[in-house]
Amino acid sequence: MSGISIGQRPQNRRQKAVKLLWLGIWFVYLSAPVSDLLHGGHSDGVRVLGWIGLVAFVAWYFALIFRTGRGESNAIVLGSVAVLAAQSTVLSLTLGREWLVLYVYVAISSGAALPFSFARWTIPAVSVLLTGVALIVPGGGSFLAGLLFPALLGGFAMTGVRELIRTTVELREARATVAQLAANEERLRLARDLHDLLGHSLSLITLKSELAGRMLPAHPDKAARQVADIEQVSRQALVDVREAVSGYRRPRLSAEIAGAQVALTAAGVTADLPAEPDLTGVPKDSETALAWALREAVTNVVRHSGACRCTVELLRRQTLDGPMLELSVADDGSGGPGSGPGNGLLGLTERLDKAGGSLEAGRVKQGFRLVARAPAGQATDIGSGT
Repeated sequence: MSGISIGQRPQNRRQKAVKLLWLGIWFVYLSAPVSDLLHGGHSDGVRVLGWIGLVAFVAWYFALIFRTGRGESNAIVLGSVAVLAAQSTVLSLTLGREWLVLYVYVAISSGAALPFSFARWTIPAVSVLLTGVALIVPGGGSFLAGLLFPALLGGFAMTGVRELIRTTVELREARATVAQLAANEERLRLARDLHDLLGHSLSLITLKSELAGRMLPAHPDKAARQVADIEQVSRQALVDVREAVSGYRRPRLSAEIAGAQVALTAAGVTADLPAEPDLTGVPKDSETALAWALREAVTNVVRHSGACRCTVELLRRQTLDGPMLELSVADDGSGGPGSGPGNGLLGLTERLDKAGGSLEAGRVKQGFRLVARAPAGQATDIGSGT
């Protein structure tokens, strides 16, 4: 993950910086104890001890948050949360009600560092401890209402964020597993197809070669007929292999839509894609040409456009040339460097021309737009979306 990883260890400097910034939002609550140290009228000795206690609390808080996900047991994390709670209690009882705000950080760290099965108990426990200490500290009752709700809400919000990110990670891992299984299945399919195609042909070629070899000295005319049969079988086997490999490599529009979603999301581009279309009746050449067009367009968006948003539409149009399947890819980027069409767009134009379609691509008012059209065959409804 490249974003904030609540409940997981940051993997690089960027993740650490983003996580630090995100967690830093909560430090607005530290204004109360800082103000108390600066203007609370404490003696110099108490003030020094207060600063030491505050720094120790913040350091322990960061150590707990940033080390989460390194394999520590729940017992160690619970012990760290207990240390934070003990620090909050000591500082609140000795320095006054302004320090009750530290319990908010204890609740938040519980939600961020502990699984929900533990956090659902520790967050209410911290809230109960906050209530008890607030009733003991002079004037603490007036602060209770303003702190109890943030402690509960912040703590359980962290549990929700943690569970959401955990689920997202599991879904990504599952999607990668499914993709790997699909690739393995496709390789097995190709192996089966090649075996079925070549097994019989090669066996026949071997048999006829042996016959031709035995016939050649005494019956050259019969041997020539066997060689002619070998040539015919070999040519047919070559055609079968080419068709099998072509079908194996032919891109599918539904697969390219799914791949576009993954590529755009990984590049930080907001993707607006159609649902999986029903391509019943659409010629294979049309689907293949549009699949290549989508792949090339998304590649250009990811590599060159600098776009923040990309919209893909798949629609059926009735034209003078008959029903056409129209693929539109629009982004809000700069369109990339260069003033003319690149090799990719030229190749797409050739593919679409062979399929009986057309290609339009160019800058628009807010970005770049590519429109590819191919014959849709018989009139059938397909899925489209924005």
